[in-house]
Amino acid sequence: MQNRDQILAMLSTILVDEFEIEPADISLDASLYEELDLDSIDAVDLVIKLQQITGKKIQPEEFKTVRTVNDVVNAVEGLMQS
Repeated sequence: MQNRDQILAMLSTILVDEFEIEPADISLDASLYEELDLDSIDAVDLVIKLQQITGKKIQPEEFKTVRTVNDVVNAVEGLMQS
């Protein structure tokens, strides 16, 4: 079971390695689309990466409401508990 800090660290690693986002730009309040400049294709890639890491199936609908880094952490945390 991963805690929020571990999930955030994992997510930060993905954002930096896969999407070339500056680590300093990543905060819980950062908007995925405005501040981190992800687009819908990036969001799909992110979901796929998270699925690979967590081993859990993520429904795209669950990520439709995700807007910030914190939302992603909450969604992954919920998955890990299911």
